[in-house]
Amino acid sequence: MSSYDLAVIGGDGIGPDVTAVAVDCVRAAAARFGFTASTTDYDLGAEPYLRTGIVLPGETREALRRHDAILLGAVGDPRVPPGVLERGLIVALRIALRQSVNVRPVRLYPGVQSPVRGVTPENCDLVILRENTEGLYTGGGETVHAGTAEAVALQHSVSTVPATREIVEFGFRLARARRKRFTLCHKTNILTHAGRLWEEVVAGVGEDFPDVERDYVHVDAMCQHLPLDPGRFDVVVTDNLFGDIISDLGATVQGGLGLAASANHNPLGTAPSMFEPVHGSAPDIAGKGLANPAAAALSAALCLAALGEREAALAVEGATAAVLATLPALAGPAMGASTAEIGARIVERIGSADPVGDPATSLMTALAALAPSRTGR
Repeated sequence: MSSYDLAVIGGDGIGPDVTAVAVDCVRAAAARFGFTASTTDYDLGAEPYLRTGIVLPGETREALRRHDAILLGAVGDPRVPPGVLERGLIVALRIALRQSVNVRPVRLYPGVQSPVRGVTPENCDLVILRENTEGLYTGGGETVHAGTAEAVALQHSVSTVPATREIVEFGFRLARARRKRFTLCHKTNILTHAGRLWEEVVAGVGEDFPDVERDYVHVDAMCQHLPLDPGRFDVVVTDNLFGDIISDLGATVQGGLGLAASANHNPLGTAPSMFEPVHGSAPDIAGKGLANPAAAALSAALCLAALGEREAALAVEGATAAVLATLPALAGPAMGASTAEIGARIVERIGSADPVGDPATSLMTALAALAPSRTGR
């Protein structure tokens, strides 16, 4: 029997509410499919930062490293300046734990209405892979003559061959396991240095995947093609900033941020990956039962897939999709049930849920097939 040790960071606002559902989903899947999952809670976020002035203590970071995976709720609080918690916790963990690939599924489930006319479950099932440790998010830069009328701000963007190769190789492997279509999204006609590096890496790695079709789309063109023709894409690979933007556009296409799951993935298995809903902490509705826990449940499904538990991941995804199809709305009081009630419905269905669509081309199946060995940890 396999056994997994998960870290749980509820975080701020609605984070603890939805993360409780994610944990319950993992436990229900474990009961059905015959593995065990233990959890350890970590108090990280606004409250401990306001008490201590420290976002992520070094000993906590190293303790997190010893787990098999991390479930994160959300961080953000109006009492803390923007960026302090996000960079100090989420970005810091992505870099420290080499979570180089941000996995953002864009899938419209049956019974869920997209706000974009013509988008259906049959033509909306892709995944965006965002480079997770470089680009403009490295934090380099400076402001000269700050506070004056002559102020100049410089923000540095960094792209390296090793990090780019890591996500590109994972993208090709994922595409081969799905529908064999790989799209690079960048802005090579303007960002000529970084764009050339990305193109050269894709061309080189692509030689090892002759069975995978290659495509290129400028990021501004992607903002048109993604909502109007999502069926064109299978695996989209892009840099940190562009991925941050187009994946949120994808979330809108699939029904909203309340349905958008993500994985901060370490494809080598040298440290735990981290799984979180894309939505923010929404402190104004914290504890009111108004948050949709679907994104957290789907993030739990990604977690199980990345651990190699394919059947469990498919069941959690199937249960979540089945419950979503019954809701009269996808957010707030109009959902007709509280966060906990929706979570309980998902958990109940995990015991008998079927996969959504064809499991052979499912992202859950592909991630499970690519799950790294834990022996190198």
